[in-house]
Amino acid sequence: MSNTETPIKKEQSTIPTAENKKGIDNHIQAAKHLEEASKHHLDAAKHHEAGNHDKACASTIKAQGHTALANEHQKEDVKHHALNN
Repeated sequence: MSNTETPIKKEQSTIPTAENKKGIDNHIQAAKHLEEASKHHLDAAKHHEAGNHDKACASTIKAQGHTALANEHQKEDVKHHALNN
């Protein structure tokens, strides 16, 4: 049995370039919108439990809006990775 080491790809610089900052921002914004969507879904569930279906509907629409915004940020990041890899 030989003791060969697997070559490890060297990490790029840890200093974010303008290009990397855009990707970082997309991840942060997507995460923030997903957190907001989660909060609104939990609110919708509470409203349904309380019988306030109109409020539940409004919370669901807000959740869907935040999910759509998160998806836009995710798409931008995927485009960036597809074009630069």
